[in-house]
Amino acid sequence: MRQPAFVLVHGAWHGGWCWRRVVDLLTKAGHQAFAPTLTGLGERSHLARAGLDLTTHITDIVNVLKWERLDNVVLAGHSYGGFVISGVAERMAPALASLVFVDAFVPEHGDTLAKAASATTRRLVEEAVERGDTTLAPIPAAVFQVNEKDRAWVDALCVAHPLATLVDQIELTGARERVAKKVYVRAKGYASPSFDAALAKVQALPSWRTFELPCGHDVMVDRPERLAEILLDSARGP
Repeated sequence: MRQPAFVLVHGAWHGGWCWRRVVDLLTKAGHQAFAPTLTGLGERSHLARAGLDLTTHITDIVNVLKWERLDNVVLAGHSYGGFVISGVAERMAPALASLVFVDAFVPEHGDTLAKAASATTRRLVEEAVERGDTTLAPIPAAVFQVNEKDRAWVDALCVAHPLATLVDQIELTGARERVAKKVYVRAKGYASPSFDAALAKVQALPSWRTFELPCGHDVMVDRPERLAEILLDSARGP
């Protein structure tokens, strides 16, 4: 079997840039590490358009695995990225060694991010839909308890997120559960009933391991060394 490869999926408003510190650590450890930016975000923000949907973002990551000829993949998703990696598992499960949900949603069939998110985010999405907007403006890094030193950097690089991806229902058949190793990382420095509920749900399942870290929501920014350790551990055998 080939050396494990890491594919790291960012959350809403972010881009592959937020994983740079973790990518550097994984590369230094001798692994291939990819942090693709989803269509319409980051350096691909010029591709934002009406109707850019969840399927597009799932396909973005599926195509990284296909075109890079990756297998034995540790696939990680942050926040909204939990929807994306759950969808990728439906199409690429044989290529996946483990799934890592980083303070992320763990959706069930038919869920939308708007339904799974906090009441505040749900209201922002509903108001944007009512106005006929095609994107949702970023929420400030301070709200997510990003460490003070990095807040200006994060705010400068976050962009409006394609709205359709947040209201699309995800179609799942249980492929995620068939991936042998699954990990959930909860950022306890960020208060979130949604992620507390996700943590509690998976803690009861034998195929999951869980970690709780004392940091803000952007774990890859606040605690890159510890997150890299968890990712590397998830690539090892049982």
